Amino acid sequence: MSEIEYQSNGTPLESYELTRKDHRGQKQSEEIREWVQQQVDADNAKCRADPAMAERRRQAFENAARLMQSFKKQDHEIMRWRVRLYCGHIIQSEAHYTYSDPVSAGTYSKRCPECGRDNMTIVAFEPLGLRAEPPAPAGPPPPVRPKKPTRAELERRVRVLEEENARLRSQTPAPQSRAKKP
Repeated sequence: MSEIEYQSNGTPLESYELTRKDHRGQKQSEEIREWVQQQVDADNAKCRADPAMAERRRQAFENAARLMQSFKKQDHEIMRWRVRLYCGHIIQSEAHYTYSDPVSAGTYSKRCPECGRDNMTIVAFEPLGLRAEPPAPAGPPPPVRPKKPTRAELERRVRVLEEENARLRSQTPAPQSRAKKP
């Protein structure tokens, strides 16, 4: 797993004063939620009017659910976050370890389990750590590939081999030719 620098925004456990940006973000989140709900209602009305479309939609949702379940993540791939919601309550959130913060992971708003308010934006967060430690690598480490020698190293090696070759040739007498017997 590669090293990722996890970010924080404020300290959720300390007292926190909501900023204009927090109020604006919550308002935008609520407006987006209302618009999406209108789109869903209109789409549901189309599905109720066309049973064939409703069946295709149901099948598409089942396929998507099966696909999502097939990508089950291991505990060492899940990062835990402490987040403060717009309503002021502090909860834990989780996201895949490759995200540097819970907002970029797409969890910019949550349902608050304490007050029950829906679509509460995250105003402060800090990383807590992975759900579990990554497993130790199994077996011996992969062999290290030798690095390519440089031109200077190759030239030195050629010189050494040429000197050794010359030395060996000077030590051995030249082969004598044998005459064949008739």
